[in-house]
Amino acid sequence: MRPIRLSATVDSPRERVFDYLADIANHVEFRDHYLKDFRLERAESRGIGAAASFRVAFGSSLWGEVVIADLERPYRLFLTGQTGRLGRVKIGSRYTLTSFGQDMTRVEYEVSTTSTAVTDRLREALGGRAWLMRQSRKALRRLAQVLEEGEPSSHAARVAAG
Repeated sequence: MRPIRLSATVDSPRERVFDYLADIANHVEFRDHYLKDFRLERAESRGIGAAASFRVAFGSSLWGEVVIADLERPYRLFLTGQTGRLGRVKIGSRYTLTSFGQDMTRVEYEVSTTSTAVTDRLREALGGRAWLMRQSRKALRRLAQVLEEGEPSSHAARVAAG
């Protein structure tokens, strides 16, 4: 699938946005409208190697997993993963953060998938790409809302208390 590229401006400093995104446990807070049953795959949810599995709420509700593959503080986060039947659909996504104005951040999000089976490519062609674009756009709006409200996520609050 051709990459989907979206962007949003968040009224929060770049370092804060980066720290929030670098903890994969926080992703459920702005992606739970289309990623269900979100589960961490290891105890440490921050940094390279942090992983989560989830059910994608599209059609037959396929399972997927994603891992933080690389971090370039405070500029980029790379995630890789797989979904679909037997993990046939490979996923790659990237967040690029740039300073914008005073204490604001421009978040650019790119996601692409690579399908090996004809049925998976057909699913993408018959609405999967458009569905993913809508869900990703909503997730970016929710990310901005969460960070602009200034309240820590339940995970961040738990870590600070522990």
